[in-house]
Amino acid sequence: MIKTLWGELAWQLGGAEGYELVRQADETSTNPGDALKVLFNRFSPCLILIDEWVSYARQLHEHSDLAGGSFDTQFTFAQTLSESAKNAKDTLLVVSIPSSDIEIGGDRGKEALDRLKNAIGRVESPWRPASAEESFEIVRRRLFQPITDPNLFVQRDAVVKAFMEMYRNQSQEFPGECKEADYKRRLEAAYPIHPELFDRLYSDWSTLDKFQRTRGVLRLMAKVIHCLWEREDRSLMIMPAHVPMDDQQVQSELTRYLEDHWLPVIDKDVDGANSLPLTLDRQNPNLGRYSACRRVARTIYMGSAPTLRAANRGIDDRRIKLGCVQPGEAPATFGDALRYLTDRATYLYVDESKRYWISTQPNVNRTAQERAEQILSDRELVWAEIIRRLKADKNRGEFGAVHVAPESTADIPDDCTQGVRLVVLHPQQAHSRGHPDSPARQWLEDPLNYRGSSPRYYRNTLLFLAADKAKLENLERNTAQYLAWRAIVAEKDILNLDTFQTKQAETKLSQFDRDVDSILVDTYQWLLVPQQPDAQGEIEWKETRLQGQDSPIGQASHKAVHEGDLLPNYSATNLRLEALDKYLWRDTPHIDLKRMWECLTQYLYLPRLKNQSVLLEAVRSGVASTVWADHFAYAEGFDEKTGKYLHLQVGTGINPSISPQSLLVKPEVAQEQLNKERRENREERKENAESSSVSPTAHSSPLTPQSSPPILRRFYGNVALDPLRVNRDVATIASEVIQHLIALDGATVKVTLEIEAEVPRGVPENVVRTVMENCKTLKFKSQSFEQS
Repeated sequence: MIKTLWGELAWQLGGAEGYELVRQADETSTNPGDALKVLFNRFSPCLILIDEWVSYARQLHEHSDLAGGSFDTQFTFAQTLSESAKNAKDTLLVVSIPSSDIEIGGDRGKEALDRLKNAIGRVESPWRPASAEESFEIVRRRLFQPITDPNLFVQRDAVVKAFMEMYRNQSQEFPGECKEADYKRRLEAAYPIHPELFDRLYSDWSTLDKFQRTRGVLRLMAKVIHCLWEREDRSLMIMPAHVPMDDQQVQSELTRYLEDHWLPVIDKDVDGANSLPLTLDRQNPNLGRYSACRRVARTIYMGSAPTLRAANRGIDDRRIKLGCVQPGEAPATFGDALRYLTDRATYLYVDESKRYWISTQPNVNRTAQERAEQILSDRELVWAEIIRRLKADKNRGEFGAVHVAPESTADIPDDCTQGVRLVVLHPQQAHSRGHPDSPARQWLEDPLNYRGSSPRYYRNTLLFLAADKAKLENLERNTAQYLAWRAIVAEKDILNLDTFQTKQAETKLSQFDRDVDSILVDTYQWLLVPQQPDAQGEIEWKETRLQGQDSPIGQASHKAVHEGDLLPNYSATNLRLEALDKYLWRDTPHIDLKRMWECLTQYLYLPRLKNQSVLLEAVRSGVASTVWADHFAYAEGFDEKTGKYLHLQVGTGINPSISPQSLLVKPEVAQEQLNKERRENREERKENAESSSVSPTAHSSPLTPQSSPPILRRFYGNVALDPLRVNRDVATIASEVIQHLIALDGATVKVTLEIEAEVPRGVPENVVRTVMENCKTLKFKSQSFEQS
């Protein structure tokens, strides 16, 4: 009966003949000595494999009553064995040793390991089997049949090609190694398992004491493949995202190496019938069609659970996508899923470097979620924050004033001095396209027709901006999240947050702050414009959807100008055709600018000018035009006794104002008065010429011809102006003097402004500098300051 390791070794190598060489040593449980070398040479070539030697040796004690030999004898044999194998011909000895403290087995096992290493260490050649690359082949051979059909090779190559094209075409979404040619070789070697899954198992899970590199991977992958086969999974390759953690056997295999409290974490935030990823996939069809949230959560778990206590824990977003995305799928979809999980998962963490991991300790997301739900139950807090952000927007665009969420119609002034106003509706007054019964449309009837209890007159000065009803819920939800995180950051000491949780809360606060601003722009997208195409018809509402990245008010201004609902510039031609001829002076030869401005701001069928300056500029350009007869004339009053317009001006610059004395006159009426004045002037000049003729005197010869009047060819005038009324006086001089001279055929008129100032107390240096610089800019021919 064989008793010792060396006896069994000799029997396996040489049978009865080999055993006879070590019989005595086996029967006495002593070291066989040189007999081993003789044995090896006799039966070479020899391959000797010894596994679990430490487990065997640690059971031995120091006494010699054991059939297999004592503890010391075991390691004397180890030294003899290694030396004999070294010196014998064609002999190889392979001994495996445990790699973790758990496999060593306490102090006795540690001592056995140390002595075994010492015994064979002098002649050993260390080798670590089952590298990640070798494991591809080991697992494939053990769990899959070899590929022999040429058609299967074609399918494999097509899958590998599709993956490589995706990695190269979208290289910014995946780790840089994926686009290299070597990665193609790894895909082929690991097929149908993705190399990323092997990397996670051999790089991360193999660091666990209980996880055996080869045996553990085989156990896990056997159960994974069995589950996927039963479910008829159609994935191109088995990736980390496809590990079915909702399967009881797979889940048990993944948690047996970890702490006990991972099970509720997986059920809640990774995979399970009531897990958050499954819920999110059901709520979002774009994510659900790919099971994007579940696949992302599985990938993060596979890449982070075994390294939870490591210094550099977690995986980055590009490696998450590497573990999830297959050809034909958009990486952005899984990026969205990652953001959803980050916002709502209880056990998911992310640091400043964008590394994600799942922990057994809940993060502050749960606290934030509970607070957000409380805040949403009282929407007044959410609405107040939305209104605050709208009021904080200082961009007024082309609007004269902006009124954000007025509490009543009395808060919207009814005057025309500031021009067109924008009223931004309260969040609860949202709008839906084509719904005249929307909260916004129901509310708009009051501010358009009333100011408080009084009728509203200047209705053509109001435009309205409303939120989209379908998008308002998302804005409210994100605003509640922002308020929740803001409260958590403010109460970090009370909540006893550690440094990492504080940074996480601050990061979330910053993220939701940006998100709310972005969603706010997208939500307030309806510009509602009151219109009246027919002066006798009903009021209609024009719905214009806003688009762009500018603030809602800025977008509303740009869109209103683009659509012609707000006019920051207006031509004299349009003023004549669209307002004057069509409505305002059909039955009167003139209209004053005050009345005209009031009509423009009251009646919805008239153009909506930005403010009074737009009207005045249109009047200036129309009167100054060389074709003023196509527009209108300008006068500063009307004398009802004489039926004449005072200071009637055409074809020249004017300085009008919104007043009852500023009149726009129909061009044919103005032309008639101008022609009449010219006739009167010619007749008056003729009479003056006749009356000034010199009659013959008594001393004159009756035959002496009467001399003709002299021809006047030059005019010069000099006038002192009131420096406080320069604009008024210059305009008067231009119309009363310069205009008449310019109208003469072939006349050349030169106007020079001369300024002379006496300052007894001296001119300050800053005034000297300003005046001199402005004179140069205005191209004064000469300018100087003197001491006296």
